[in-house]
Amino acid sequence: MDSTVVLRNIGNVANLSTPLGLLVAIGGRGRFTVVDGLLVAESVTLRGVTASAMTIGSVVLVPRQTLAEARARIPGLLEHEGRHAHQWAYCLGLPFIAAYGVATGWSWLRSGDRATVNVFEMQAGLALGGYPSRETRPLGEGVRALVAAAGALVSGAGARRSGRPAAASAADAGV
Repeated sequence: MDSTVVLRNIGNVANLSTPLGLLVAIGGRGRFTVVDGLLVAESVTLRGVTASAMTIGSVVLVPRQTLAEARARIPGLLEHEGRHAHQWAYCLGLPFIAAYGVATGWSWLRSGDRATVNVFEMQAGLALGGYPSRETRPLGEGVRALVAAAGALVSGAGARRSGRPAAASAADAGV
């Protein structure tokens, strides 16, 4: 095994990200195997995760399918996830979660998706991870889309609370 992989794995145990990944994998009832210096948990039950795989420390979680099934659709997936394992190490573990969240938000503002301009996904290789590369949009357009999404969320929440669509004005409300 390559010395950088050994150092990465030691670092990810020391920064507690690999133990966290193990807890998530065990909680999700994953089946474990070791591939290319990564601990892979296959067929993990992870609510709300739509990705083909995700990495926590040096643990690759493969939701609802085997690694072979995921790699049949995305051949470079394990290399991509291995690069994320290195990112967990150089971000010193748990700070990676916040940094990845900020990078995801920035990507959404600039491209409308979570990966295209996400520095961590770009470093891991968009194509290797099965992500298409989209055009970027002006920041103002992204902000307008965010405001529109927030407005729809707020008006939808009002409709759910009252049991009827949210009123657009006082006249619409019968006041």
